[in-house]
Amino acid sequence: MTEEKHGGLLAGLDEVDWAGLEHAYGSAADVPGRLRDLCGDDETARGKALSGLFTSIFHQGSRYEASPHAVPFLARIAVAGPRPVRVDVLWLLTRLAVDWHDEYDLPRGIDTAAWRAAAAGHAPENLLPWYDGQLAVEQDGERRRRLEEMREYCAAGKPVDARDGALRSYDAVRAELPGLHRLLDDPDPQVRTRIAYLLAWFPEEASRSLPRLLARLAAEDDPGVTATALVAAGLVGDVTLVPRLRPYLEAEDRLLRWAAATALARLAGGPDGADVLGAGLCDLVIGELAAAAADVVPRPLTDFDEGNPHSYVARSLLPLVPHAPDTVLGAVVEAFGGMPDRKIADLAEDVVRAAFHDAAAGPLPPFPGLGGGQRRVLRFLARTGPWGDYGRRFERTLRELGLPDTQAALCAYAGVTAGTPVRSGDDPWV
Repeated sequence: MTEEKHGGLLAGLDEVDWAGLEHAYGSAADVPGRLRDLCGDDETARGKALSGLFTSIFHQGSRYEASPHAVPFLARIAVAGPRPVRVDVLWLLTRLAVDWHDEYDLPRGIDTAAWRAAAAGHAPENLLPWYDGQLAVEQDGERRRRLEEMREYCAAGKPVDARDGALRSYDAVRAELPGLHRLLDDPDPQVRTRIAYLLAWFPEEASRSLPRLLARLAAEDDPGVTATALVAAGLVGDVTLVPRLRPYLEAEDRLLRWAAATALARLAGGPDGADVLGAGLCDLVIGELAAAAADVVPRPLTDFDEGNPHSYVARSLLPLVPHAPDTVLGAVVEAFGGMPDRKIADLAEDVVRAAFHDAAAGPLPPFPGLGGGQRRVLRFLARTGPWGDYGRRFERTLRELGLPDTQAALCAYAGVTAGTPVRSGDDPWV
């Protein structure tokens, strides 16, 4: 099949030395065939190609040497490829850029400066002197052989550290954003939603992407697209956006109210939130998030935090605890009711730290002497945890704050009976 048949989508594909690049399963020689299948007419082949790319150039969150080389072709397919694959290709591009950063970087958004600093320390040019130093003193033959192999790999410019390799993939997607911006005006609302979600993870591109997101908000009539664009604008924008986002708190659609409150909470996150928004608007934001925490999941959803608004609500509320502790902590506990076990496990440590951020050294007061929000948090977590193997960090946090650090002790302190424990915070399938 010639590349001309693909209308230029795969121009230059055979100029890449795919066999000399690696992905999760070794040689990336199979990548060109998968990209061709993505552009073909066979629906089954397209599905297999997409699945194969997800498991090879993006495998369980890892990016590989071949990953950034596939990005330009995927970007062209997202813009002008077969309609059935464009939405999924945008999802793959997002994962190639930022892995599952929803889990780690919300509600503040991705910290590219910290990522770049960490990656720079492990770039090949900085690692080569380390390998040379190790080889200069290593006497064991087998360890020396492995060091020589790794030095050769590093000297070839290949990513040795995962942060460096992931950043290469991120920057490859960033380079394609100018051509992807047009998708904000695509006729397909699913495409518009996915590109808005992708743009949320590129704060360094805010000067170019934010005006386009705001223009989309002004023209959009699909609630899923609007909500995604609102959250994205909040993640890449700054406090100058407050007047543009404020009217959406009064939208009839509660998904839009949640999205506006989420965006504004990100701009106001921290103890000075009331100073950023003003006390009245901060109260409105907290009230809307609290209402969302106690409500059923709205439809349609956004892609943020795996489509779980309750989890995102809890994350958004925690930085606002100092502004209204009892209201905010009570809403976080309400949000737990709409979250899977593993997300509760992921957040338990942060919730306790937020609830007791100003805990003074000294004897633990009687339970009735705690604030209302603090009592609600401890009652819930005493019943459910996480405890045991999956609660080590949580239990250590309790000890650091002078709180009972076993389920029996915390239940006794809070006057509750143990319930069903939270399961693993690491397994996404439980």
